[in-house]
Amino acid sequence: MSVLSLRLAGPLQAWGASARFTRRTTESAPTKSAVIGMLAAAAGVERGDDTRLEPLAALRFAVRIDQPGTRVRDFQTAHHGVSGKSMPLSERFYLADAVFVAAVEGNPDLLGDLHAALRNPVYAPFLGRRSCPPAQPVDLGFHNDTSLMEVLSEVPWQASAWYRRQHRNRTEIELAVLREAYDNEAEFADTLRDQPVSFAVEHRRHALRTVVSDSVRVTVPSARRQPRHEPLDALKEESA
Repeated sequence: MSVLSLRLAGPLQAWGASARFTRRTTESAPTKSAVIGMLAAAAGVERGDDTRLEPLAALRFAVRIDQPGTRVRDFQTAHHGVSGKSMPLSERFYLADAVFVAAVEGNPDLLGDLHAALRNPVYAPFLGRRSCPPAQPVDLGFHNDTSLMEVLSEVPWQASAWYRRQHRNRTEIELAVLREAYDNEAEFADTLRDQPVSFAVEHRRHALRTVVSDSVRVTVPSARRQPRHEPLDALKEESA
């Protein structure tokens, strides 16, 4: 099997598994539906083209939480495009300053095509909502003859520099992983309705997916210690 890894980082992210009327929440980590939708958009799969979506939805999915971020709330207003009337006030939640490593496992040929599509996407990727662009290219790499957990153990820690500095005295850090459960893990798994069935605008459909919590240990990069700035040193030199 092969694995395609993605870096999902940006000022804001929103991974909603459900939305009720004017309240749109976010999960604490990227959903499979959103990541598969990102890959489908990069490959030019149109909404409603369930035949092309099916092999993408069959990929095994996992996500590593490198930097959990902070949940924030926003209120948004809008006006009807034709009548100009004000729409109801919308309450939306986001994750700020979060970083994730997502990975999909499956057929090498399919993942090779998706890897190329991410580097030259038909539709630009976004982190759950169109208002949440990624801070960097999402493509991390294409890995042959390996598995999801092996890749998530080997990909370097992707957290921001300021966040890594909080752990600079450690050589390793344990990172949480949410991955699809195997058949023999069903009794220990949670369920999440984020298995994409159709992205058709008139009737989006998602099935339940079993998810287990796991973890991996990765190396903490050695951070270069910045020289301490003492503003009064210049005055001391002059007085000497």
